[in-house]
Amino acid sequence: MLNLICQGCGRAVPLDASAPWRCPSAGDGGDHVLAAPPYPNSAAGPESNPFLRYRRAMSAWHLAQQHGLGDADYTRLVRDLDERVAAVDGVGFAQTPFGRSLALQQSAAVPGPIYVKDETAAPGGSHKARHLMGLALFAQVQQRVGLLSAELPRLAIASCGNAALAAAVIARAWQRSLDVFIPPDANPRVVARLQALGAQVAICQRQPGVAGDPCYHAFLQAVANGALPFCCQGSDNGLTIEGGQTLAFELAEQMAGADVRGGRLFVQVGGGALASSVWQGLAQVVPAQQRPRLHPVQTRGAFPLRRAWLALAVEVAQTLGDPALLDRARALTPTGDPQQDQVFAKDLQVHLASPAGQSALAQTLATAASERARFMWPWEEAPHSVAHGILDDETYDWLALLRGTLESGGFPVVASEEQLERAHAQGRAAGYRADPTGTSGFAGLLVLAEAGVLAAAEPAVVLFTGVER
Repeated sequence: MLNLICQGCGRAVPLDASAPWRCPSAGDGGDHVLAAPPYPNSAAGPESNPFLRYRRAMSAWHLAQQHGLGDADYTRLVRDLDERVAAVDGVGFAQTPFGRSLALQQSAAVPGPIYVKDETAAPGGSHKARHLMGLALFAQVQQRVGLLSAELPRLAIASCGNAALAAAVIARAWQRSLDVFIPPDANPRVVARLQALGAQVAICQRQPGVAGDPCYHAFLQAVANGALPFCCQGSDNGLTIEGGQTLAFELAEQMAGADVRGGRLFVQVGGGALASSVWQGLAQVVPAQQRPRLHPVQTRGAFPLRRAWLALAVEVAQTLGDPALLDRARALTPTGDPQQDQVFAKDLQVHLASPAGQSALAQTLATAASERARFMWPWEEAPHSVAHGILDDETYDWLALLRGTLESGGFPVVASEEQLERAHAQGRAAGYRADPTGTSGFAGLLVLAEAGVLAAAEPAVVLFTGVER
């Protein structure tokens, strides 16, 4: 019997449960995200389609095997849905480009090489379809083996753009009804495309005195009323992380092929599913000493992850009992001083290399998981930024990211509007089609370059995802 394990409370949920995507203990004030332990014998196959190449690393494949649906049948299921995705959107799933950009290195005046993983030509124009394809495949397997009715409930998602488009593409290919909850300032072209794909669009206004994203509140109500959470928040559907991990497995192979080891990885963060998927996927397949430092990137319009990292830094320093480290943790600033952040991160990494340090980190993360509101809560005012797509009121998939930053020696970066706009302009000049959200990870690299903390030969990897519309 295979189980998903809650990363917050440790509860096991059978993979063949009717709804194995949310921990039954969720709602108790703690942080609950279900995840599968790394599956054995999950080596990559020869296919270009990531959902075939990495199928043995995904719960959908293992559920199929557990219930007698063979590999050939599962492969046909993936190919069929992928062909329908291509018919809807003009492109199916395949490996996305990765390569060094001399133009970005020169324009950014960065001392080391820059490598870009470009997701803008993927279905829906971003990485988001990876998350949702994984959810669709799992539900299809459930239906095939009799664990889920053929008459699925409506699908639901809250999004301001790329996630909604990806959900609408997959839902149309899957021939399922989809409710999309969007803000009033959503891109009109995105709204028109959603409607053309047959999605039911609901515009959600902020209400005075109500904290948090109104789109997310409406999504939660839809799920409470019976909708399937077809979303990119691991806290609401833990299986969404697995689809995103296909990007990580692909990236790991491409980095190895280019002999990129260590360095830094910059990933834009809104709700956090992208960065959480990428980091957890890399942790499965890349040895610790070869992993890059993780730098989640947010905007000055809203940086709930950075805020949580500051609180967790103090908590772990207190647990370690090192007065000097605690003083440095308390001196860290809200929007960041990269020089100061780097000194603290390196010092903490040394502590965490010991058994006592690992014990202190585990204790701290357990505290954070059980007392979520002390570390992660909704942004107090309506956020604004040119990088509109990462303005989530909360970073829903936050805990895995904080573990990744602390263990890797990285730290969250907050970019200014000027840096975000410059990153977008330089990305466009270098030939990339990403929008300001899609290039915001690169803006985090600019922050560190301007602070002078990058080593001369240190490689940097950025993700460009979210095509300009």
